[in-house]
Amino acid sequence: MKARLHPAWSVAAVAFIALIGAAGFRSTPSVMLEPLHAEFGWSLGTISAAVSVNLLLYGLTAPFAAALMAKFGIRRVAAVALGLVALGSGLTIWMNSSWQLMLCWGVLVGLGTGSLALGFVATITGRWFVKHRGLVTGVLTAGGATGNLVFLPVLSRITETHGWRTAALTVTAVALLVVPLILWRLRDHPQDLGVTALGGLTDPPAKPAGNAARTALTALRDAARTRAFWLLAGGFAICGATTNGLVGTHFIPAAHDHGMPTTTAASLLALVGVFDIVGTIASGWLTDRVDSRILLGGYYALRGLSLLVLPSILAATAHPSMLVFILFYGLDWVATVPPTVTLCREYFGAAGPVVFGWVFASHQFGAAIAATAAGLVRDQLGAYTWAWYGAGALALLASLLSLMLFAGKHLKPVAPGLGLAVPSKA
Repeated sequence: MKARLHPAWSVAAVAFIALIGAAGFRSTPSVMLEPLHAEFGWSLGTISAAVSVNLLLYGLTAPFAAALMAKFGIRRVAAVALGLVALGSGLTIWMNSSWQLMLCWGVLVGLGTGSLALGFVATITGRWFVKHRGLVTGVLTAGGATGNLVFLPVLSRITETHGWRTAALTVTAVALLVVPLILWRLRDHPQDLGVTALGGLTDPPAKPAGNAARTALTALRDAARTRAFWLLAGGFAICGATTNGLVGTHFIPAAHDHGMPTTTAASLLALVGVFDIVGTIASGWLTDRVDSRILLGGYYALRGLSLLVLPSILAATAHPSMLVFILFYGLDWVATVPPTVTLCREYFGAAGPVVFGWVFASHQFGAAIAATAAGLVRDQLGAYTWAWYGAGALALLASLLSLMLFAGKHLKPVAPGLGLAVPSKA
């Protein structure tokens, strides 16, 4: 008799599609910087500031969204989040002032995509998977890269031929199309279907969370007492600065400065997304087998070295050296996520998804700073060169922070209600 597919795989598939939908609008800042600058005359610093608001709220929303999912369910929170993405992207077509860009692009889309960020991934994998948890974390994390892969060349072409407003409406339509699928197939807990988590022997009924804000803030308070939290948050802040904040936002205009057509640069970023899918899934597989601290140290070191080389290879064409950079950088783009999620679960136990939400908030805080800083560097110096060098040095520092986690491997529990842990003196 043919074995029945565990419903955890169906939940993971729907979550993957939701993450693709949420990634759609997050892929548009880099293709819209120049069109918005040309139409409204806003400086790159001003437009980058709106991107920074988006990135910051994208991160700060994550821990509260994880707590809301514990209280109201994954399905409801995900559906509302996609509605916010659709609303924010749709309203931009009527804007005529920079504060409206901040509100629509920054606040509404930031809140919506933040609710479907990596805290969403940690919640899904924590509830539905015991076996293959690292691998599934890698696959779901790759959903964001897949969104960029699907949307970036398309949105770039739409923006070039039909204008940025049509591109924004395209994202609205895609986000709305995903909502019915979420309501139909996504389930909050394995026990809703009368099963246990994949690979789990028992799965006791989930306890409803109390006040979501209190849960998130309590988790932050207790996690902040540990050395591990600050090392993870510091490394992940640099991760955000060197990916979403810098390369994700400014690679296309930086390449354009060197004479590369916007569509070519967008295609290179999409290629980063292709290799990112491979790298992140491979990272999830490795996370189930190799110490996560070693993986993080290696990932950040390789990223730092690649960014230090980038200023010398940017040119008007996609020559072989640039393609080699795209290969290595793409494999490393968000390969850091599976080991970071695993370490949050290792150090903070049952509170791991919420604590990871705060670690991810630091990721977006770093991304927000980098997005604005790189725009200011370009405005003041006329080139992005020092932004690339600074990011490379920071990535090497993140490698060191990750390896310092070895000093806190032996833990004892504190705050039993949250399952947090601190280094043992024994």
